[in-house]
Amino acid sequence: MTTAASLFSARLALTPKTALAGLLDGAWWPRSRDLAVELPSLVEALEGRFGRITRVAVNPTCWPVLPHKVVVAGHIVHVGWFTEQDSDKMILLSYAVGRCDLLVIPPETEPAAADRLMNAAALPGNVRAVGTLMTDEAANGLRIRNARSGEDVRETDGGTPATPHGHPVVGARMIPLPWNMRR
Repeated sequence: MTTAASLFSARLALTPKTALAGLLDGAWWPRSRDLAVELPSLVEALEGRFGRITRVAVNPTCWPVLPHKVVVAGHIVHVGWFTEQDSDKMILLSYAVGRCDLLVIPPETEPAAADRLMNAAALPGNVRAVGTLMTDEAANGLRIRNARSGEDVRETDGGTPATPHGHPVVGARMIPLPWNMRR
């Protein structure tokens, strides 16, 4: 049976092959929380780089139904779950390469936020953990929404847009202190 989600390729960003090792191999943004529907396109997209994927490990809190096995391109991918694993992380195992760790971006995430998360997770040498990436994006998204709502209020008030505050030391003279003077 072909579903709407399987007709599209996986929304995936992978870290380029470099000598800089990071905590993640990239990010995946599924279109739904139906793992049986979403997993085949992801596995097919990864097999060119990581070889035949045979096992997947997820946290069950993000997936309402966890199939034990999913058929992908004529072979079976076994699905396991671990509550100790970060809920926004997926680990894929293959015979050829070993392991692929992906940030899983919730399907309901706004496209701009998902794009920022995908870029951050696929950055070579990234040392930020999944939880840190998600927390940083939540804070960043809140700042963006607050900035937009502030602009909307000024525009509907008939007021002029506020000028950005300058740096507090712009134009100030630097006073040499004894511990930072050159000798």
